[in-house]
Amino acid sequence: MRLDLAIRGGTVVTASEEFVADVGVADGRIVAVARDLPQAREDVDATGLLVMPGGVDAHCHVDEPEYMGARLADDFASATRAAACGGTTTIMPFANQLPGLSLRQAVEDYHGRAKGKALIDYAFHLIVSDVSGPLIGQELPALIADGYRSFKVFMTYPGYMLDDRQILEVMDASRRGGAVTMVHAENGHCVHWLSQRLEAEGHTDLGAFAESAPPAVEREATHRAIALAQITGAKVMIVHVSSAEALEQIRWGQDRGISVLAETCPQYLLGMGHHLHEPGWEAAKHICSPPPRGEDDAAQLWRGLQQGAFQLVSSDHCPYRFAGSDGKRSQGGEHPHFRKVPPGLPGLETRLPLLYHEGVTRGRLTRQQFVALTATNPARIYGLYPRKGSLMPGADADIALWKHGEQRTLRHADLHDECDYTPYEGRELSAWPVVTFSRGERVWDRGWVSTAAGRGRHIDDRSPS
Repeated sequence: MRLDLAIRGGTVVTASEEFVADVGVADGRIVAVARDLPQAREDVDATGLLVMPGGVDAHCHVDEPEYMGARLADDFASATRAAACGGTTTIMPFANQLPGLSLRQAVEDYHGRAKGKALIDYAFHLIVSDVSGPLIGQELPALIADGYRSFKVFMTYPGYMLDDRQILEVMDASRRGGAVTMVHAENGHCVHWLSQRLEAEGHTDLGAFAESAPPAVEREATHRAIALAQITGAKVMIVHVSSAEALEQIRWGQDRGISVLAETCPQYLLGMGHHLHEPGWEAAKHICSPPPRGEDDAAQLWRGLQQGAFQLVSSDHCPYRFAGSDGKRSQGGEHPHFRKVPPGLPGLETRLPLLYHEGVTRGRLTRQQFVALTATNPARIYGLYPRKGSLMPGADADIALWKHGEQRTLRHADLHDECDYTPYEGRELSAWPVVTFSRGERVWDRGWVSTAAGRGRHIDDRSPS
């Protein structure tokens, strides 16, 4: 057996088991997981380290058009660099359908944005914001045939919000093609009405952001999305779930055999809602949609992870800078207004270390659950498995070596995105990926990061399970 790389003596962790073994790699693929593999061109001693599949971040925003006067800090070069340094080897951002463009044109535009920049592999979800013309009958089926198997719809946001009939059409087309419909479940009419009322009462500080989108807004939309999925027979993914009330509806649907999947994010597992009431502009660092909730909601979300109601944890990386002419502060003047701050937080590089510390180290999750939620399940759901999210022979050699048991303070100065802050500044962590391999190539190693932008590939062949 000719090996290009052998990772020796580490504790191999998959979604189902854990054992000490060597991992052999040839031509960018895993070819063996066993003891005492033959010598390779490169041997890596992983004694004392965890050997896990590279993460699959199935929800992130990269190089999207300007929104609310702000522009995302990360393009595909910086986003994939940050992901690799955080142990993630595949990202799934969104091709955003803009007014006047067909969905096919949006896909072509997004391929152009990624070309020659990505350090690791990637696949696209497609945002559907206009269902007029030939989209349902022609474009969606053709794109599904080309391997695009996940479409996102919004129940809120001007310019993106679809009505129930339009969502039914997208869900039905997705069902016929075997695709997944992702839903941002917040009732946009309620958010707009509540926002106007808050403004009329003079309540415009950033703390009003949470009041404009309380859990009931998410609960109602989640139940409605599940009902639409039941009617069409579609497989639906409720993304970035923030509240116990929404989780209750997800369990309701799952208990009735409806094809409802669910995702949450670190910002909702950490009980960060109190930050929205910090004085001045500081709260802007924690504004995202849905808003972060309190510790009671976070406790219920952890229970949902433990019990299998959630299938994955993503970052929802949406990196608007805090300062500058195109950042969160660009539209607010001296007095911040809750409707003038674009919602979104950076998180590609911190997703896995935060979840490992808060989940595994604190006894809420097993290592197997951690791998399932962050790598194997997203790969399965979105048609990347077993090529991604797996350490089985034949899989791409996307591998992260983790050092655990030592304290590390999270600081933005140590991160690799192009944002200017992290909402998790100063948190103590107990594990971090020290080496990351993408298709057998070292892209991150204890402070060194590859400069081989453009080596990342788009994943064309996707068949969701």
